[in-house]
Amino acid sequence: MTHHYPSLFLSHGAPDIAIIEHEAVDAFKKLGERFMKPAAIVVVSAHWTSDPLGLTASAAPGTIHDFGGFPESLYRLRYPAKGDPELATAIAGKLRHAGFPADLNTQRGLDHGAWIPLLLMYPDADVPVIQVSLPGGGVDPCIRMGEALASLREEGVLVIGSGGSVHNLRELNRHGSTAPWALAFEQWLFEAIEGNHFDRLVDPEKLPAEFTTAHPTIEHYMPLVVAWAAGDRDLPGRRIHQSFMYGNVGMSFYEFAA
Repeated sequence: MTHHYPSLFLSHGAPDIAIIEHEAVDAFKKLGERFMKPAAIVVVSAHWTSDPLGLTASAAPGTIHDFGGFPESLYRLRYPAKGDPELATAIAGKLRHAGFPADLNTQRGLDHGAWIPLLLMYPDADVPVIQVSLPGGGVDPCIRMGEALASLREEGVLVIGSGGSVHNLRELNRHGSTAPWALAFEQWLFEAIEGNHFDRLVDPEKLPAEFTTAHPTIEHYMPLVVAWAAGDRDLPGRRIHQSFMYGNVGMSFYEFAA
């Protein structure tokens, strides 16, 4: 019997989450222990936006270290998960059916928004991984994309949107407490998702005043929209972890349609 997975939104945090002690690390590890190993994992990361959509289609995608200024030990890490070119081709078909041009990319590897959460969840790298790029154009394409990926959950595939519940690198506070605006936005997000108000996430007129500070650019927010649409946007989500990193980097995790 094929296991039916929820879709997940995971805040991947700063890249060094892979090498430090933090409560989110334990949360990632517990997620990997909680779910039986899926047939494959599909990740939509904040760090790859393209038009047309791209899908990693290599049998052995590389590990991309798309960041700078961190300890050398972080750059030595590799996540040698296999790809699944056949599944990537099938997913491209689903996306094209939904109206998205989609290209299979045999050269691109997994960026840190994809491999760092998976390194903590499935450290043995024994589940095939396909990364799909975010669409440009704002909210509506992300909703359609999530809906196009939803049927994968019934095929034993774990669909993950990887971004950040609060992501403003100018507001990092390595040695201080979390700012009131970040706390307020996290609370708004929690109430919107667990209160089953998908419309609040995607209607600009319903976003809180803190939104532009929490997300001065939207690429870390859009994977949340994809994840909820890939679950069931008519049902509430559930927060399964909440913390902050470096003061104001939101580390919330949500699951949809468990």
